[in-house]
Amino acid sequence: MSNKIKYTNEPLGDIDIVADFLPSPSELAYREEGVKVTLALSKSSVDFFKSEALKGNTPYQRMIRRLVDSYVASQKKGPETKRGRSRPPSR
Repeated sequence: MSNKIKYTNEPLGDIDIVADFLPSPSELAYREEGVKVTLALSKSSVDFFKSEALKGNTPYQRMIRRLVDSYVASQKKGPETKRGRSRPPSR
């Protein structure tokens, strides 16, 4: 038998909240105009997207494209801050 967890009302200390900017696999399924590129990905990554695509009845390539688009959109929002300091712009 496992020990019961005893919860208390004590302060947790410093907590950093990280924004979840990545969409769920179901959000990656809508269609948008694209440009064809050649890209080598790991087998495990492709297998993951193929599996998730089957669940959503959508092409796995579209899901990968939406993931990349989401990453780009999150980067375009401006310099991220980390503990109150701005990152210098990349060159």
